Amino acid sequence: MEKSDIQMSKGLYEYMLSTSLREHDALVELREETAKDPSAIMQIPPEQGQFMALLVKILGANKTLEIGTYTGYSALSVALAMPDNSIIVTCDINSEWADIGRKYWENAGVKNKIDLRIGPALDTLDELINQGQKDTFDFSFIDADKINYDGYYEKSLKLLRPGGLIAIDNVFLFGSVVDSELLDDDLKTRISDEDILAMRALNEKIKNDGRVDLSMLPIADGLTLVRKK
Repeated sequence: MEKSDIQMSKGLYEYMLSTSLREHDALVELREETAKDPSAIMQIPPEQGQFMALLVKILGANKTLEIGTYTGYSALSVALAMPDNSIIVTCDINSEWADIGRKYWENAGVKNKIDLRIGPALDTLDELINQGQKDTFDFSFIDADKINYDGYYEKSLKLLRPGGLIAIDNVFLFGSVVDSELLDDDLKTRISDEDILAMRALNEKIKNDGRVDLSMLPIADGLTLVRKK
């Protein structure tokens, strides 16, 4: 048996969580409320939030970027891991979803760290660039509409300092990057052929991008880490 043959069974997954997950009460409450939403599949799992929190601690990050807020679990995970004088600029177009997270941000005492920008993320990123904020961010998390992932990637690279890190979510697209027939009926209504093509193209682009170092990890729906040289 090869290590690559090991599958994440339900029992092994539960063991992993039981022996490693440390989840803040506010994160538990937000995750449980988000689970009631019809679009809850967009929520990152708790072990991914914990992994991202560890990354920003390793980086010593105090200025981070998030593209795709949803109900704010990932922003809360990162904010809890950052120092008091830090800032997260998080972008979304849906204020109703983001509003769910606000009370949990406040209850956890990190609301002052989170700068929520409602509007097209590409516009927000351009605004940051035009304000002279290139090369100033430590970390960027991309988890939004797949069609625009390439644009989010390029603008994140501009905003990131050398040695900074981008975490790109959903790089497997539930296996559809290999075979679109792996999608169930519900996912087929959420993931278009254009999404699949866009993700395949970005994955290939990053592999051959000499500006960065990278590692694609089988965490949740696939997470690629990109370090700006």
